[in-house]
Amino acid sequence: MGRRFAELAFTPLVKEQQRLHGSRHLYERVENSNDFGDRLGPDEEEFIRERDGFYMASVTETGWPYIQYRGGQAGFIHVIDERTLGFADLRGNRQYITTANLKYDGRVALFFMDYPTQSRLKVLGRATSHEGDAKAETLIASLRVPDEKTPPERAVLIQVEAFDWNCQQHITPRYSQAELARILDPMRRRLEALEEENALLKAKK
Repeated sequence: MGRRFAELAFTPLVKEQQRLHGSRHLYERVENSNDFGDRLGPDEEEFIRERDGFYMASVTETGWPYIQYRGGQAGFIHVIDERTLGFADLRGNRQYITTANLKYDGRVALFFMDYPTQSRLKVLGRATSHEGDAKAETLIASLRVPDEKTPPERAVLIQVEAFDWNCQQHITPRYSQAELARILDPMRRRLEALEEENALLKAKK
């Protein structure tokens, strides 16, 4: 965790809870760290580029938190530079809750998950939505996945303010179909070889 994440997340009430539960001394060190933690490094950039989805939290006009999942092909979330992320926002259920929230308050929290390795990267940032003009069309063209069939409605850019890698302890490993296919491929090939060998032995009888 870098200093900037602590500055944004550790409010007076948070610090009070840390003191109450005995962890305040640990996080005071973070607040005095020379690692500012507001720029993505190579590990963070690679991790984000490999994701096929993420969770994004925003806040409604009435103060309610709202979480939305955004998914696509691996690489649909672009690391434009060490301070900027972007993606083409595809047409969904047309509720437009997140879209409206960003017009009210651009602050967002992102969770990038890798369930097989029990890894989680949290990013705090400020999001801007671009839609309906020439700049938006240019951004959408640069961010969209070429063979994506769902039409994109807007481009979303996120200015990274801070990030933090989370504890792996309570993340349950889960696997996508593609991940399972890779894991099980050696077993599948071994079974195919055994079946072929068995068929040859039967043919010799």
